[in-house]
Amino acid sequence: MPDSLVSYLLFLAKSLTVVLLIAGLFLLVGLLSRRGRPHSRLKVKDIGERYDDLARTLRATVLPKPALKSAIKAEKAQKKELKAGTGPARPRVFVLDFHGDLRASRVAGLREEVTAILTLATPDDEVVVRLENPGGTVNDQGLAASQLLRVRQRGVPLTVCVDTVAASGGYMMACVANRIVAAPFAVVGSIGVVAQVPNFYRLLDRVGVDVEQFTGGEFKRTVTMFGENTEADRAKLTEQIHETHDLFKNFVGEHRPQVDLGTVATGEYWYGTRALELNLVDELATSDDYLLAARDRADLFEVEFSVPLSRVRRLTAAAQSMIGHRP
Repeated sequence: MPDSLVSYLLFLAKSLTVVLLIAGLFLLVGLLSRRGRPHSRLKVKDIGERYDDLARTLRATVLPKPALKSAIKAEKAQKKELKAGTGPARPRVFVLDFHGDLRASRVAGLREEVTAILTLATPDDEVVVRLENPGGTVNDQGLAASQLLRVRQRGVPLTVCVDTVAASGGYMMACVANRIVAAPFAVVGSIGVVAQVPNFYRLLDRVGVDVEQFTGGEFKRTVTMFGENTEADRAKLTEQIHETHDLFKNFVGEHRPQVDLGTVATGEYWYGTRALELNLVDELATSDDYLLAARDRADLFEVEFSVPLSRVRRLTAAAQSMIGHRP
């Protein structure tokens, strides 16, 4: 075989190998980006049916046959009336769940849920938020509260149910509601602001490590983790904390004028029973009781917009839940 042909075949093999490698690389990148892309979708579930199924099962077990037949007949007649549209239209209750963390990562789904509901809801309907939120960073919690405020500003009644905790940023969200319902031992309040920063300056100084910091602007950075903090730094950070606290108090006062801010805005929290006495909440009940009662007057729909978190965000959220925090 001529040398020129051999050289050409070798060149062709090398070129084909490079092309295949580049094509494989693009394919791999495409697959990874597709895997990493969040598949978000809106889910709507008729949770009123769940209550009906529970009732049917219990009735079938405990009622005498004549009473059971009457109950089944009445239920069929009611369903027939609703299907025909001859009876009065029933209002709708849209149920949302918000489980808060330090960065209020659920707000991405919340904003879509609220947007979807506001395309349909009327002042005859209601939005119920089952809220569990111990608080977190001010800007993130404030955005979550602003999403709920959209409901109230559109004239749709908003109820927040607190079964376990709505503290600090969690109460910032709750206070925008027309009505707050809390379980007797739910933790409510904590209208305050806190910042704590570890400082390693003395340790670094002992081992001979200098940390140099350059800023443009007198208060671009105040208290730091690695540098030597001055009294002026501490005073400025304290001033900023008090300013944020004033904003928090004003926000609560605007939406719940019935509370005495001098009493409740101390950073303390209270259990549901005491929170009711302080006008932080309006009613003592679990979310289950509230929705079960609402079932008699309205159709219940659970609305969820799922936004899968990235691996980094999931790890961050898990670490935050392990460390704990008190905003």
